[in-house]
Amino acid sequence: MKKRVLITGAAGFLGSHLCDRFLKEGFHVVGMDNLITGDLKNIEHLFKLEDFEFYHHDVSKFIHVSGELDYILHFASPASPIDYLKIPIQTLKVGSLGTHNCLGLAKDKKARILVASTSEVYGDPLVHPQTEEYWGNVNPVGPRGVYDEAKRFQEAITMAYHTFHGVETRIIRIFNTYGPRMRLNDGRALPAFIGQALRGENMTVFGDGSQTRSFCYVDDLVEGIYRLLMSDYASPVNIGNPDEITLKEFAEEVLKLTNSEVKIVYKALPVDDPKQRRPDISKAKELLGWEPKVSRTEGLRITYDYFKSLPKDELYKEPKEFISK
Repeated sequence: MKKRVLITGAAGFLGSHLCDRFLKEGFHVVGMDNLITGDLKNIEHLFKLEDFEFYHHDVSKFIHVSGELDYILHFASPASPIDYLKIPIQTLKVGSLGTHNCLGLAKDKKARILVASTSEVYGDPLVHPQTEEYWGNVNPVGPRGVYDEAKRFQEAITMAYHTFHGVETRIIRIFNTYGPRMRLNDGRALPAFIGQALRGENMTVFGDGSQTRSFCYVDDLVEGIYRLLMSDYASPVNIGNPDEITLKEFAEEVLKLTNSEVKIVYKALPVDDPKQRRPDISKAKELLGWEPKVSRTEGLRITYDYFKSLPKDELYKEPKEFISK
């Protein structure tokens, strides 16, 4: 019998790449997504496969999956500011109720579960680079608090299920990740910059551009996720690329890559936007033998080629409209 894995958020950017990887590794993959930010086109190539099945379902509601499950990867959540600022209630619910439901399913099925946390648990950090031992500098009532605190609660309830119920749990703290299948209009720096360049619009940098990010290519991230799931380590682990760059420098790289003549324009920095972001990946190196392999130059080229290949109407597609419940 093939091992079975449930991947929530399966039609999203990261979830769809995880479906690909686990199918490649010989698993039977059960994908689940309510499609509020995910898109079936990310996984339509999988529907013809015997070892893939899909449930259109909101994990914030009771989850039932028939049969045995060996692993659960909980990746259901809005992940970009443009999404979670529009649907704050769903963001909080998927991080709390959704995680609770996934952990309950893991307990019932005796499955190992990996939950996707984020570097945003560090908030606007006072420690740089960020280690897993840093507790963060988060504003719980600011506009980003709906995402940051949902993920912090997610980590807390995951550890509670591990210590109280003995559930095999893994926690990954994901830093900025990019690659094919990102949405051009999701509000994050890389797709925003490339989308503006392709449309011939001026490139928007918030603040003075001195704030930093560290961008990890999706294939590297998926490798780190796989290794962490298969490890025996239950505490949080940073997975990201420590190659730090300012957003101004990053915008200039995208300009050069796209051979665009648009200008860089500056707008006010959003509230609580982190000034620095760089992972300390010492733990990942030591425990998992993992570090990123794909250079930003190579990863950006692949991602740019993907965006260029999209139908033209995708370039002008408006962000999704949501109803917050």
